[in-house]
Amino acid sequence: MDRSLAGDLARLPDLLDATRRAAAEALATLDARPVVPAAPAPPAPEPLPEHGDGTEQALAAFQDRWAPRLSASAGPRYLGFVTGGATPAALAGDWLTAAHDQNSNSSFDGAGQHLERETVGWLRELFGLSDAHTGTFVSGATMSNTTGLAIAREWLGERLGVSPAEDGAAALGPVRVLSGAPHSSIAKALSVLGLGRSALVRVPTLPGREAVDPAALERALADTPGPAVVVANAGTVNTVDFDDLRALAALKDRHDFWLHTDAAFGAFAALSPEHAHLTDGLDASDSLCVDLHKWLNVPYDSAVQFTRRRDLQARVFQNAAAYLGPLGDLPDLVHLTPENSHRLRALAAWFTLRAYGRRGHREIVERDIACARALGERLDHDPAFRLLAPVRLNVVCFTLAQDPTPDRLTALREAVAAEVFVTPTVYEGTPALRAAFSNWRTTQADVRRAAEALRTAAKEIA
Repeated sequence: MDRSLAGDLARLPDLLDATRRAAAEALATLDARPVVPAAPAPPAPEPLPEHGDGTEQALAAFQDRWAPRLSASAGPRYLGFVTGGATPAALAGDWLTAAHDQNSNSSFDGAGQHLERETVGWLRELFGLSDAHTGTFVSGATMSNTTGLAIAREWLGERLGVSPAEDGAAALGPVRVLSGAPHSSIAKALSVLGLGRSALVRVPTLPGREAVDPAALERALADTPGPAVVVANAGTVNTVDFDDLRALAALKDRHDFWLHTDAAFGAFAALSPEHAHLTDGLDASDSLCVDLHKWLNVPYDSAVQFTRRRDLQARVFQNAAAYLGPLGDLPDLVHLTPENSHRLRALAAWFTLRAYGRRGHREIVERDIACARALGERLDHDPAFRLLAPVRLNVVCFTLAQDPTPDRLTALREAVAAEVFVTPTVYEGTPALRAAFSNWRTTQADVRRAAEALRTAAKEIA
């Protein structure tokens, strides 16, 4: 055994303890560190060591060269994208995921699969889905949407008497995928699946909304020869708008289409009694995307996909090899996603659900919603800003009241980066910023700090 490797093995408990201390320090200082540090030039690249000097020196080098450059994205005022943190239980689960290092894809060594199925069952209950939905873990919302649309592609083939999994996507002929305000990952998925970005047809939305107009969708379906795919939104990125999922599902009585719902973070509205009505009809989806490293607050990367047609899912992703488990009525996970290698992502989710239950995660969701409302109210009363949409759930979409150019918004965003991180967007043609609340640590004190930083920066760039 290599000398450095053997030395690390002999000192493994001490090295893990040193790593624990480094992690604890990073988390303990989240509130004081810049949310996004100033961007100095990266350190000069080091050559690959010929002879390594062990974990202790590697840890020291990381702490010196890279740790100071990392953002406080695990902290309470990282409001860019839709980024959760990692609850204490999720962090513990993630550490143990690495320690046990399972490739949880085969019934030949099936404990990881069984744990994942239990966790998926808990998530199904959390989001109010019926037992008709089965699911598995994937890396994120993009992979979840891609998997759901791959199943939809096979369903289209079933309707037309072909199998794209066997014959290729060209066997389908032209395909139409209808949606009101699709996330960018939908077009990316259609490209990956060979259906093409041009297959995506945008349907008019309701006036002043990002929710699809059901009447316009019905007209589009009537104009679509043969079966189609509809992508519904349960929480759009800019304004967290929700399609009327029940109305969309009712259209299936008159039109032949697959209903895929992108509920990457909107599904978590089901945890709040005040907002659960937004997810009415979620169970009617034929496939469904939920991102867990957002509002479940488990570490990157983690999402889940659900579907009512596991048989079609296995037809798409089946992998025949002697060393893999059987397809059967309960397919091994290797037959259900693009991944043959499948880390035990479910363990972090299992830990946080087991530790805090429905009530603990409901509290996180409701506190984040209250924080979003509070920031929206502060900005709405500040003459320097203008809200572009009501705060429906956990995202505040806003811009400068005067001259909201991309350059001025970039200056504002960069000026507040040490205190709060927000991301740029464009809403109805207006350059804007988004603040998305999904971290378990965020409190009203963070809202006050963020609002004050934005107010001060707006004055400075005026």
